[in-house]
Amino acid sequence: MPADLLAWGRQVLGQQPFSAMLNAQLDAFVPGAAELSVPVVPGLLQQHGFVHGGVLSYLADNALTFAGGSVLGDSVTSEFKINYLRPAKDAERLLAVATVVGSGKTQAVCRCDIFVLRGAERTLCAAAQGTIRKAG
Repeated sequence: MPADLLAWGRQVLGQQPFSAMLNAQLDAFVPGAAELSVPVVPGLLQQHGFVHGGVLSYLADNALTFAGGSVLGDSVTSEFKINYLRPAKDAERLLAVATVVGSGKTQAVCRCDIFVLRGAERTLCAAAQGTIRKAG
């Protein structure tokens, strides 16, 4: 693994055009955990004014893979499941906090909580779990 995990992770994120389109940021990246955030703009909302579920799924997928990649190296998502707990509305940012639950040589099981951020307020809106596999 690279000595500066956060710098490496930000470089990887920068190579993802979809992440750039969403203005995603890798806020934290340490062995066993990652935090990814996205600013909420009107183009990410659905017809009821909630952040579209696809944005929450993107955050879960990428945060889970970064968490798994922190222990496996270059990785991809094998599968994940997400539960939408409450609408993501009136949000300034969304924050995905992912951790490794268990890992071996080629795969890691990770979980992720996604929060709506409004000023100092942080409200859980979704939870996900997935399997991350070493790429290649």
